[in-house]
Amino acid sequence: MYNTDLPTRAELPTSAQLKRSTFIAALTALALLVTVVMPSEYAIDPTGAGRLLGLTRMGEIKTQLAAEAAADEMASAKASAERMTQMVPPAELMARMDRIENLLVALTAEQPASQPSPTGEAIAQDNVTVGEIAPAEALPVNPSAAPQVAEIPAEAPAPTPGRRDEMSFTLTPGQGIEVKLVMRQGAKANFAWTVDGGVVNFDAHGDGGGQSVSYEKGRNVPSGEGVLEAAFDGNHGWFWRNRGDSDVTLTIQTEGDYIDIKRMI
Repeated sequence: MYNTDLPTRAELPTSAQLKRSTFIAALTALALLVTVVMPSEYAIDPTGAGRLLGLTRMGEIKTQLAAEAAADEMASAKASAERMTQMVPPAELMARMDRIENLLVALTAEQPASQPSPTGEAIAQDNVTVGEIAPAEALPVNPSAAPQVAEIPAEAPAPTPGRRDEMSFTLTPGQGIEVKLVMRQGAKANFAWTVDGGVVNFDAHGDGGGQSVSYEKGRNVPSGEGVLEAAFDGNHGWFWRNRGDSDVTLTIQTEGDYIDIKRMI
């Protein structure tokens, strides 16, 4: 069995050689950082090499998409906060129910014990009719006292077959806008939107009932069309942003079995 001979001391690299190799490796890493990593990831190009290689454009796209994703997240959080502020706190709701119960008890106590009211008959006392009271009929609860749930109610109007809508907006440089269709799961809507005077970035998505979905995204697009099918009950639509240097006019046309169309932002 043969083992490789160990190198002699003369064959080993000297300290100066190791330092020189480390210095060269550090310079190479720094050069790659400045000319490749920074332009392609952060659109920072101090030397101009990244733009010549096409890497700076890649970094600009990444930073724009990250900024738009952050803006969408903030818009969703704002919408959720607005919906929460519309709900009646549980403590206030319980207080209202207690007041209703106390009123029922008070009305029952005002009825004379010596002249019990026959079942089904009413006795007039101080212009108040007292008798066999069905709580839902005698004291209807104000609908505003119940929590407002930001979902499509079961008694919501059915979508109008063949409904059509058209909306136009002017977007200044950097401005974004969101339009949503209120749809039930499986509903479909044809859409077509165009941009006059430039192009926009867009994100087609939906949310509702604690769910969210992304349908399609695009960048520097002058128009779009197709069929939007709701993945679940909720709001489904588009977010557009003008990344150009001048105003643009965006027009969207929709047709299908949706309940409503509204501007969210």
